[in-house]
Amino acid sequence: MQRFEIDTRDRLQIALKKADTTQHIQVGHNAIQGVADMFKQCFPGKRAVVIADVNTFKAAGKQVQEVLEAQLDMVLPPHVFDVEDMHAEMQHVDALTEFLRSVDAIPVAVGSGTINDLTKLSAYRNHRQYMVVVTAASVDGYTAFGASITAGGFKQTFQCPAPRGVLADLDVLSQAPVEMNAWGYADLIAKIPAGADWIIADALGIEAIDSVAWELVQGPLRDMIRDPVGVRSGDGKALCLLIEGLIMSGLAMQSLGSSRPASGAEHQFSHLWDIEHHTHHGIAPSHGFKVAIGSLSSLALYEKVLPMDLQNRNWSLGEIQSRWVSFDQTEKRIRSRYSDETVAQQIVDQVRAKYITAEVLFKRLQQLSALWPELKPRLEAQVIPFIELKTKLGLVNGPEKPEDIGIELTRLKDSFEFARYIRTRYTLLDVAHETDVMETCVSQIFSGGAYWSSKNQDSHKVLESEDVIF
Repeated sequence: MQRFEIDTRDRLQIALKKADTTQHIQVGHNAIQGVADMFKQCFPGKRAVVIADVNTFKAAGKQVQEVLEAQLDMVLPPHVFDVEDMHAEMQHVDALTEFLRSVDAIPVAVGSGTINDLTKLSAYRNHRQYMVVVTAASVDGYTAFGASITAGGFKQTFQCPAPRGVLADLDVLSQAPVEMNAWGYADLIAKIPAGADWIIADALGIEAIDSVAWELVQGPLRDMIRDPVGVRSGDGKALCLLIEGLIMSGLAMQSLGSSRPASGAEHQFSHLWDIEHHTHHGIAPSHGFKVAIGSLSSLALYEKVLPMDLQNRNWSLGEIQSRWVSFDQTEKRIRSRYSDETVAQQIVDQVRAKYITAEVLFKRLQQLSALWPELKPRLEAQVIPFIELKTKLGLVNGPEKPEDIGIELTRLKDSFEFARYIRTRYTLLDVAHETDVMETCVSQIFSGGAYWSSKNQDSHKVLESEDVIF
């Protein structure tokens, strides 16, 4: 075992003490050989059944099955989804739920986001736990509570517990498609602007920072994202740190019972495009790459808001009342944009829960003004420059501009308004809107080509589809 593997193991063991569901994690070269031992620790005396799809079974499922059969007495034949264009959809949850109902066994999910989420929710529906063998460093949801499933045409998070055990074999991760590990890198680096948004919400008394969850994510984050070239090339240490960071994010969400430690405005952009059923070349871009463009957008907005003097703005109640849009007007605008009643109602419900009156806003802006001298340097220390994030995404072969995932500049500009409607979460999008600087900031972001321009860079092809699931 190399030094970096030992360090990761030690940090994860400390972090596990903060988790309420996951009890065992193993990351390292040839880790699959320990899958039977982990299963026995997690589920003594129980039967095992491997859950995979045709791709993940080739990647690691066959080897997992062989190790389990060699070392356990009770192993059922594997359940392998043979589905073209496999995604985390409710129809597959229903099918897997029925299968698990028919067998007395603990599922061992072998895959990445899709297989993990399908198994997580299906196991919960059968009142049993599960473990997962990771096949790509592509998501932060392995150790998180909840499963992201498309139901009724919309991606939704269904509450269900995290796995009892998680195993990640670095040899398997190094063989995963390059773009999949890039998805995970993009999702992990997004914790930088997400952390800044949480600092704002905490300072304004909207959503307090939990020190345990904060440290799990932000403590190791800068080291975890240091080597995008290594991630792209399949370097063992870089992948070890990446999967550690993703696991830590999941443990933080598990510990807090909320996605706040790992999600801010950048995820609101992604969720907006999910609701709008965005596709590029006929397929949905990966979550990680949508979040990457959301992160770039969030950092661009930080670069416009932070230089502003929000301390000495003389907000008056009358001025705020004159410009503040009523909830009824906001609802009308949302419904005029989204003709699908289900979509519109989902957004309206979020806005209703988040909406405040002009009088409450007046008090909030007074608070922000008083806090700004202290808050501004904290935010400056948390964020990184837009160009740094763009460079890192390029090095990992991720998207550097919105067109790389099929989002035109005019649509991205429009998304700055509507993204804040998608979740009740308070972020920089709300600050810019409430302080009445959003229009100015967005205009600056999209003028002069300082951030995105079809002339200032060559497009490179990025593989955004989750068609290939490992």
